[in-house]
Amino acid sequence: MSFDLTGQRALVTGASRGIGRAIALAYAQAGADVAVLARNADLLGEVVGEIESMGRRAVACPADVLDDDALVAAGAQAVEYLGGLDTLVNNAGGNSFSIPVAQMRMSGWSKTMRLNLDSIVTLTQSVLPALMESRGSVINVASVVALRGAPTMAHYGAAKAALVSFTQSLALESAWAGVRVNALLPGWIDTDLTDFLRVSDEAEAGVLARVPMARWGTSMEIAEPAVFLASSAAAFMTGQSLVVDGGLSAMP
Repeated sequence: MSFDLTGQRALVTGASRGIGRAIALAYAQAGADVAVLARNADLLGEVVGEIESMGRRAVACPADVLDDDALVAAGAQAVEYLGGLDTLVNNAGGNSFSIPVAQMRMSGWSKTMRLNLDSIVTLTQSVLPALMESRGSVINVASVVALRGAPTMAHYGAAKAALVSFTQSLALESAWAGVRVNALLPGWIDTDLTDFLRVSDEAEAGVLARVPMARWGTSMEIAEPAVFLASSAAAFMTGQSLVVDGGLSAMP
């Protein structure tokens, strides 16, 4: 088994902070050259600098994933700069609100779907020829909420469940070309995207009470499984969901 990514070329979305940033840096540390995509060009520049300090090549591809044209152009920029593509990590996504279905505006539902599902389909479709050429890998960062009911987050859970289904279907469609497609399902990770779950000590305790390991996960605890999925150690793995959630999904 080998977790070495030397010679690989990776594109990581949502790479300016949190899980995406951790994955980009972990890939570089494992030997990959990395293109990083997010909205904030300044933060991307910092990530590029850290990757280059490890002796790897890196390029910032600023784009809003909700802008289809900009997203496709950024994907093309990454492929051109890297000279191809071995791994695509669709990490950009998130949830900005929590509300019961009865009170939810459909505009919020639509934006959540565009961010967590539509943008991933758009980018994946655009770079799939490069991945087929390299017999590469797609890693879709979903969420443990794809596996169980999520009261007040039905919009987010539905988007991530659809992403898992997309992962399985694309894996079946792409296996003939040697392209592996897997999903990574984090539980509650300590990033700024989960700050809304820490609005009070009581709210935080309520979240962690459902986690058998009784703590938040870290971004690096997601980045290292992402290295595994991109490596030859996972060469016979496709269409699967790798859950990293401190035991949350095992709870009754």
